[in-house]
Amino acid sequence: MIDKFGNAFYLIIYFAHFIIVGSYAYQLVFDTKKFLKGRGVDKTATLITRFAGSFMVAIVLMAIYVAFVRPGGLDATWAFFNLVFIINASILAANFYTLKIDKTGLTKKTKNDGIYAPLILVIMSALLCYGLADKIYV
Repeated sequence: MIDKFGNAFYLIIYFAHFIIVGSYAYQLVFDTKKFLKGRGVDKTATLITRFAGSFMVAIVLMAIYVAFVRPGGLDATWAFFNLVFIINASILAANFYTLKIDKTGLTKKTKNDGIYAPLILVIMSALLCYGLADKIYV
C-alpha cells in the first residue's frame, strides 16, 4: 500500500483527509438531526444537508476505489485529486464568505469550524496533488 503512495507520509495524509470527509459525510447523511441541532439549524434544512452530504459520500467511495480496488492505483487519477482540491477550496471560499462577510443564517451556535475544517482539507489535498504528482499526472 505504501508503494502506491511513494511513502508513508502521503498515505497518512490520504487516509486522514478522507476520514475527515467521511466523518462529515456520515454526519450530513446519516446523523442529520444531530448535526443540524448542534448548529442551531431547523430540521427543514434536512434535504439540502443530505444533498450536500451525498457529494461527500461519492468522494469517499471514489477514494476507497482509488486506494484499494483500482488496478492502476494512483496512476492517471489527476482529475479526481484536482476535483477534490477544487471542491475543498470552493467550500472554504463559500464558508468564509458566509461566516465573515454575508452572515446570512448565522446563529449563536455557529462556529468557525466551517472555515477551519475546509482550510485543513485544502492544505491536505494540495499536499496530495503536489506530492503525488509523479503518480497522478502519468
